[in-house]
Amino acid sequence: MREPYREILVVDLLGGIGDLVMLLPVVHGLARRNPGASLRVLTHEPGAALLRGDPAVTRVLTPRHDGAGAEREAVTEALAARRPDLAVTTTRYDGIPDLLAASGARCVTDLWCRPPPDEPVGERYLRILLAEGLLRPEDALARPAVRLTPAEIAYGESALAHHLPASGTGPPVVLITDAGMDVKRWPAGRWRELAALLARRGHPLLTPDAPPKRDRADAKDAVFGPEVAVLPQCGLRGLAACFAAVARRGGVAVGGDTGPLRLAAAAGAATVGLFGPTWAGRYGLRPSTGSGLLGGAADLQGLPGCPHRRPTAITEQPCWWTAGCPLSPAGPACMADISVASVVRAVTRLCAGSPMRHPADDG
Repeated sequence: MREPYREILVVDLLGGIGDLVMLLPVVHGLARRNPGASLRVLTHEPGAALLRGDPAVTRVLTPRHDGAGAEREAVTEALAARRPDLAVTTTRYDGIPDLLAASGARCVTDLWCRPPPDEPVGERYLRILLAEGLLRPEDALARPAVRLTPAEIAYGESALAHHLPASGTGPPVVLITDAGMDVKRWPAGRWRELAALLARRGHPLLTPDAPPKRDRADAKDAVFGPEVAVLPQCGLRGLAACFAAVARRGGVAVGGDTGPLRLAAAAGAATVGLFGPTWAGRYGLRPSTGSGLLGGAADLQGLPGCPHRRPTAITEQPCWWTAGCPLSPAGPACMADISVASVVRAVTRLCAGSPMRHPADDG
């Protein structure tokens, strides 16, 4: 049996919070496989905040600026500061894999590696690292989990108790309307219809308070009536703590394929994911059997037969960067294909499930 690696560098510079959340099982698995190692993670803000305070991570690094070449510079600086024994990266642009290979470290630089269309991305990462002998078999079954401190858990309970609407006796539901990209946005009218139906069914409703986005339609579209309470801006770890409190009450988070929904799942909440341009078979949040996490997941795929969807090359779809749908001038036909009734059914089914443990209880 080989000796543990002492210096590990994990590079995730894809930019999205959801991308980093999907990589959490890799970070935690490498820490377990290499006890006592110095494990650094190089990633972008604001996702970097999720790893600050994580006991598996020795140090969190971020690029120094937002200009061209910032990510490559950050990798160069990380290698100069401490040469790793092992380097793992999800990031393949700007010659970053070559930089890591030139350091002399053992490198795994292609965690995508010609994926099949129905293998979830996070599971793909784990399967490749298991084949490389870098993870234990039990780590290949892990799911993303944000590791919260007792103080953060207490904050989440307090914040949720303070903002939870007094009306409604059922499990709470968090409506995550911020889509991140226009192409992932569910129509605003559907959100309001969903809120009205869930409120009538007795669910206390909440929505995260996102920073102002004057250049995006989210700022005006995500407007609810008084039946939906607004969680305060509290940073990503604070939001994760609120999601954990929702999970303890048997609640559900509903949202598109975005970072906040993945954060909710990583905090233990059941989720209803609204998948349109992305293929749920690759990006869905369905839990693995025996994962031990709190909630389940319902991944609702809009327009599954879309001829323009490319499950393993989403950035090459004609709709990806502009949200110009080839099938509908009104907006993404795949998102419009997801009905309010299907979301209500999914929420009802998940709320009926038996409560389980919080991920933090597993250590």
